[in-house]
Amino acid sequence: MIQIKKVGVFSLGKMMGLLYALLGLILGAMFSCFSLLGSAAMISEAGGEGAIGLIFGLGGIIFFPLIYGLMGFIGGLLVGVLYNIIAGMAGGIEIYTE
Repeated sequence: MIQIKKVGVFSLGKMMGLLYALLGLILGAMFSCFSLLGSAAMISEAGGEGAIGLIFGLGGIIFFPLIYGLMGFIGGLLVGVLYNIIAGMAGGIEIYTE
């Protein structure tokens, strides 16, 4: 049996930040596709008024990973600090290996 009594806070923050940035990239790509399709349909019907959708569509693939990555990093830091405090009182997580 192995017991995890402490985690590296910055390490957990980096890991969570990268995982959430990857999730943001996937969601940003989907958001961009739907936004670009919608704005293309609106431009063909209403002229230039649908061009704002192009900006949001292309911006989604840039800003989603940045925002998700930042929030994942901050969340990872908070979870790491809380885990270290609680594991100090409760003894940590037990992992059984063979």
